[in-house]
Amino acid sequence: MAALRNFAVASGLAVALANANPVLYRRQNETAGSPCASVSALAASQTAASPSATPTVPAGLAYECINSVPINQTAALNLIKTSRPYWEWQSTLAYLKDPPAEYVEKIQDAIDVFAELDALEAKVADGTITKEYEFGYTLYRILQRTHDGHFVYVPDSVGGIFNFGRPLPLVSVSDDGASAPKPYVYPDVLASVLHNATFTPSAVSQIDGEPAATWLENWSQYGSLQDRDALYNNVFYELAVVSLGSSGSGMGTFTGGGRGRWVYPGANTTLSFENGTEHTMQNFAKVLVPFDGVDSGEALYKTFFTTPQDTSFHNGEPESTAAAASSSAAAASSTASSATATATPAPGYPPPVVRMSTNYIGGYYIDDDPAYADVAVLGVASFVGGSGQAEFQSTARQFLAEARAAGKTKLVIDVSANGGGTILLGYDLFKQLFPAIDAFAAADRARATEALDVLGEKFSDIAAGVPRTLDGVETNETLYELEADVVSSYLNFRTDTKPDGTAFESWADKFGPVPSAKGDEYTDLSRWNLSDVLTPFNSGDIWVTGYGEGVKNATQPFKAEDIVVMTDGYCASTCTIFSRLMQDLAGVKYVAMGGRSPSSSTTSSAAPITQAIGGVKGTNNWPWDYIQYNVGLAYSYANATEQDYFDTTSLADYNDQLPFLRAAAGTAYNVNFRDGIKKDDFEARTPTQFVYEPADCRVYWTKEMTVDVTAAWKAVADSAWGYGESKCVAGGLGAPEGNATYGAAEQRRRKRSLLSQVRKRELVESDYPLDLWTDLDGLDLRMDGYMMP
Repeated sequence: MAALRNFAVASGLAVALANANPVLYRRQNETAGSPCASVSALAASQTAASPSATPTVPAGLAYECINSVPINQTAALNLIKTSRPYWEWQSTLAYLKDPPAEYVEKIQDAIDVFAELDALEAKVADGTITKEYEFGYTLYRILQRTHDGHFVYVPDSVGGIFNFGRPLPLVSVSDDGASAPKPYVYPDVLASVLHNATFTPSAVSQIDGEPAATWLENWSQYGSLQDRDALYNNVFYELAVVSLGSSGSGMGTFTGGGRGRWVYPGANTTLSFENGTEHTMQNFAKVLVPFDGVDSGEALYKTFFTTPQDTSFHNGEPESTAAAASSSAAAASSTASSATATATPAPGYPPPVVRMSTNYIGGYYIDDDPAYADVAVLGVASFVGGSGQAEFQSTARQFLAEARAAGKTKLVIDVSANGGGTILLGYDLFKQLFPAIDAFAAADRARATEALDVLGEKFSDIAAGVPRTLDGVETNETLYELEADVVSSYLNFRTDTKPDGTAFESWADKFGPVPSAKGDEYTDLSRWNLSDVLTPFNSGDIWVTGYGEGVKNATQPFKAEDIVVMTDGYCASTCTIFSRLMQDLAGVKYVAMGGRSPSSSTTSSAAPITQAIGGVKGTNNWPWDYIQYNVGLAYSYANATEQDYFDTTSLADYNDQLPFLRAAAGTAYNVNFRDGIKKDDFEARTPTQFVYEPADCRVYWTKEMTVDVTAAWKAVADSAWGYGESKCVAGGLGAPEGNATYGAAEQRRRKRSLLSQVRKRELVESDYPLDLWTDLDGLDLRMDGYMMP
C-alpha cells in the first residue's frame, strides 16, 4: 500500500481517490476457478514481483474464499469445550449479564456470554452452522461484544488468514473547535493544512447510503473499548496512535487498524460528500499466510486449521513455551525489545527533549509559540516500557527533572492511544509526580472459582518453605525460578496485603469467597504490596519509586492544579490504574478529546460531556496459557496423591493445547482476572468497569490537531490555564478570565498564526504514513495490564 503515501491533491478529493484505486486488484484480473484458487494465484504473482511485501487481494474475493471453508463439526465442538474453562476466570461475568442501569444507558448493553456460547455450541452440534468462518467469527464476537479489552480470543479463521481494510483513512474534526465534528478524508485535510490548497475539503455526508455519523458510530462498535465516544475516536487517523507504529491501531478501525482488521468491510465502500460528489473504493484483504497449493476451502482447512490428533498438555513439568508468562517482567521486556521503533520524532510531533525509540513515552516543549513557554508535555502512549521498564522509568524521571530545571511550571500529560502495559509502571509514574501520596486508590478482587482456590492453596503451600528474598538467577537458578513463578505470584497469599496494608493470614483468608449481589462469588479485596522484596518479578525488574529500594523523590515536580491529563478515551488497563491514582488521590483534571457528533449521540445540539477513560478498567489480564502454565506448575510440584486429587477438580479441564493451536498468530487470548474496586465503594463493590465517570472537560479535534499534535496540547493548556480561549465544549477546567476571551477577528488571527506555526516546522505530507497497519505478529503479548489493539 505504499502508493497511498503520496496523493495528488491539486484537484482535491477526486484526484486523491482516483490515485488510490490502482493499488488494489480488480475482480476482472482474477484467475478463473474457486475463490481460494484466485487468491492463491494473485498472491503468487505479487510475491514473485515483491517477495518481502504482504500480498493484497480484493476483500470480496477473500471473504468468498474464507467462507468456502467447511466446518469440522467435531473440531469446532472441541474448541468450545477446551476454551470454556478459561472463560470461568473472567471476573465480570455476572455484571456483563446484569449490568447497572447507568452502564446500559450510557455505555453498553448487557450480554450473557455463557448463554451465547451455549447457543453457538447448539448451532454447531445441530448443523445450523456449516462454515468454519461463521463459527469462528461468532465465537470471536461473543467476547468482543463484552467491550472488555482484556477478554479476547481470535480464532485462526478470523485473524489468521486475512486481515481486511479500506484504502483511505478518515478524521472527525470540528471546523472551528466549537461546531459539531464531521468526518473528512484525511489526505485532503493533510493537504489543506500543510499546503494551503486551493480546494476546500468536503465533509463526508453518507457512507454506503447511510448518514455518515450513524454509519461510523455503528462501525465503531466493532472496537475493543467500552465507551462509545472512545470507540468513535478509534475509527479515525490519530497522531498518537500512529506514533506507536504497527503495535497500535494503525490508521484507525475504518481502514482495518486495530480490531477493524477482523471485520469484513464489504467488497466496496461508497463515500458521498457534502459538495455532491461520490466515490466508491474497493476494499482489500491482506493475505497473511502462503497460499501455495491452496485451491479450495477444503485445502485451506487442511493446510492451516488441522491440528495434531493429540492436543493434550501432559501435566507435569510445564512446557517452556509458556514459561515467559510466569512474570510480567519477562513478557513486557520481550515485547518491548521486539517492537519496531518509529520515526524520530513521530509524525506531527515536535522534536523531543527526551523519548524512547518506540515512542511509548517522551517529553516535549512547545517551542514554536512563546505564549506556551512554561508548558511541558509528557506523552505516554503506552505503559509497555519501550526497550524495558527501567528505560521507561528513567525517561520519565529525566524529563520531569529537566522540565523543572528549564523553568516549566505547567504539565500536560497526554495518554492518548494508551492501551496499558506493565501494571507497576502506572504506579511508578504516579509516584514520580506525587511522592508524598500513598499509591492506593482501588483494591483488586478475582472471581472465586474452584480452580483458583486449588491453585492458591498449592502455591501458598509451596511458598511456605521458601524464604522471601530476592535472589539473582546467577546465585541459585532453581530458587530464582521458584521465586519468580510461585513465591511472587498472586496465588501465594503472602504477595498482596489487605486494603488496610495488613497481611493475609492464609490463602483461605485471601480467597474468601465473598458473595455478591449479582450471584457470583469473589475473593476478598487485596492491594499490591509495593514494598515487597519480590516486586521486581512483577514490575519488569524495577522498584516502584518511593517503595522498597526505589528512588525516594524529595520534591513534587508540579502542583496538582498545574497538571492536566489529556486523553482520546482509549486509556485502558494500566492507563486506567494510573488515572485512578491521578484523579482520586491527587485531584488532577482530565480532558477528553473528540467523540461523537452531538447529532448522533444525543437529541440535543449541545455537546454532552464524555468519559476520559474509555478502555477496559479491569486491573489485570491473565493470558490463557499463563493459567495453564500455573496448572502445570501445581502438578509438577505435587506428589502422586495430590495429582490424583487435582484430577478430580477443575484443574483437569486445562489439559489441552487446542485453544492455542487454533488462535490466530500475533493475537492475545486473555481474560480480565482482577476487578478494580474504588476505595469509596468497598460496600457495594461495583467493578470500575461498570461505573460511568465523565471527564472534567471535552475538546473537539480540529483539522490542525490531526496534523500537528501541539495544536491539541495548546487547546488543552488554553482550557486549563487560560493561555487562550477555553476550548471546552462541555465541562470546564476553571481557566482564568481576562486574556481568555477573544473576538472573531482575534480568533481568525490566532488560527492563521497556528497554521503558520505548523508550516514553519516544515511538516510535509510524506512524513505521515498512509500505509500503516496493525501487525503484532512476533510480539509477546503476555503482559499483565495490557489491552491488545
